[in-house]
Amino acid sequence: MRNRDLRVLLIGATGVFGRLIVEQLAAEDGVFTILAGRTLRTLADLHVQYPKSTTPYRLDRDKITRKEIKSLGIDVVIDAAGPFQNSDTKVIDASIMAGCHYIDLADGRDFVSKIHKFNDCAAKRNVAALSGASATPAFSNAVLDHVTRDWQEIDSISVAICPGNKAPRGLSVVRGVFTYIGKSVRLFRGGKWTIAPGWGLTRFIKIPGLGTRLASLCETPDLDLFVERFKPKSEAIFYAGLELPPLHLGLVGFGLLVRWGLIRSLVPYARQMLDLSLRLQRFGSDDGSMIVEAKGIDGNGTNTSAKWTLIAKDSVGPQVPTLAAIALIRRLRDGTLDFKGAAPCVGILTLEDFMDDLDRLNIKTALEIG
Repeated sequence: MRNRDLRVLLIGATGVFGRLIVEQLAAEDGVFTILAGRTLRTLADLHVQYPKSTTPYRLDRDKITRKEIKSLGIDVVIDAAGPFQNSDTKVIDASIMAGCHYIDLADGRDFVSKIHKFNDCAAKRNVAALSGASATPAFSNAVLDHVTRDWQEIDSISVAICPGNKAPRGLSVVRGVFTYIGKSVRLFRGGKWTIAPGWGLTRFIKIPGLGTRLASLCETPDLDLFVERFKPKSEAIFYAGLELPPLHLGLVGFGLLVRWGLIRSLVPYARQMLDLSLRLQRFGSDDGSMIVEAKGIDGNGTNTSAKWTLIAKDSVGPQVPTLAAIALIRRLRDGTLDFKGAAPCVGILTLEDFMDDLDRLNIKTALEIG
């Protein structure tokens, strides 16, 4: 057991996910959080809500150094700032060189893939550097590990995330999604690697208790990691959807403009789209869902299928992307995280690591075996 509090530097503390992490860490014993961001005033306002377990600290993520981290006496750095799609790896490098553990909530495919190059350095310094401690890839892979355990072979994997329209959203999230809409996305489909347009392959998803929603191809680290870890014979696809059809189909239409070369990217229009979505936030619901499906051959050699469904009501859906980071912090505090090195955050947490928090948030899950 530790003889002092685990000191966590949380970058992006005032963002959508950062605030949720602060709230959850404040309820944990033996954890002290340094709230890091560019604007001290907003950090101070957040600190007032949790004065005993936090302190504000002004930090420029783009200028962070090993020396600065060491001066703060940090044990763990959590990067929740985003968007990670076009981010550099300066925070990872500075954290490892300072002898600190590193965790991020990245869902950027290329960004998460870069973590491997830090493995030798992190292992040498006896720290863990884990990228993608979010709904994808950490949580999605934990679910798949659970539902396909003991299977002999996997044929196909499909995951869909469909948040409620009233869920909070920030500019970094919108920018992250806009980096790939209309762009070529590499995925494993039809038994081979192929290309499809980001926010294409649009389909209807039936969600128990929530009805039918639209979903389209989403570029996440799972498009690579599902194939690497589970070796599906046919396909591995990740979808995301907006609850309001006009917003979802509007992005499909804007994606066509990118595909036709009429505009280079939607990223410059992220602010306008965010403003529009906020004006429409009073419509729809605060109910979100995640559906994980797999088909293959079970341990008895029989064709089988599994469908795991998560339903999050009453605006708790945005908590899900933070739960992997919270689970890792608990393990580090309790000395039960054995992994040392740098890797995507897959195969490290189990579904059991999430279940207490899902129950606490009254998030319902169900598993159907076909």
